[in-house]
Amino acid sequence: MLADWKRKGDILIVPLKGELDHHQADKVRDFLDRLLEDASIRHLILDLSDLFFMDSSGIGVFIGRYKTISKRGGQVCITNVNTQLHKVLELSGLYRILKKYDTVQHAVDGIRRVSV
Repeated sequence: MLADWKRKGDILIVPLKGELDHHQADKVRDFLDRLLEDASIRHLILDLSDLFFMDSSGIGVFIGRYKTISKRGGQVCITNVNTQLHKVLELSGLYRILKKYDTVQHAVDGIRRVSV
């Protein structure tokens, strides 16, 4: 499920793989929360290139990390959203709080433009 994460300054980039459902949500939540214990991380990019399914448990994971990051004055971005995930994110209203970009690099560039 969780692939190699990267850090670019105060931006944490985490690729998600497979399914983000009630079977995987606790593991992903715990993993992200451990990484976000580092208060110098102000922004989170979730790369959904290899994520093919998400249910309401996944939505909860996204909302919880959004709350953590927004308290730091940062933003949570999602990238590489496929058609199925787009429908879930749109219907759930997550696009109101998460910024969507086509690629990870576009998200990094967007964050840096806002942060300057």
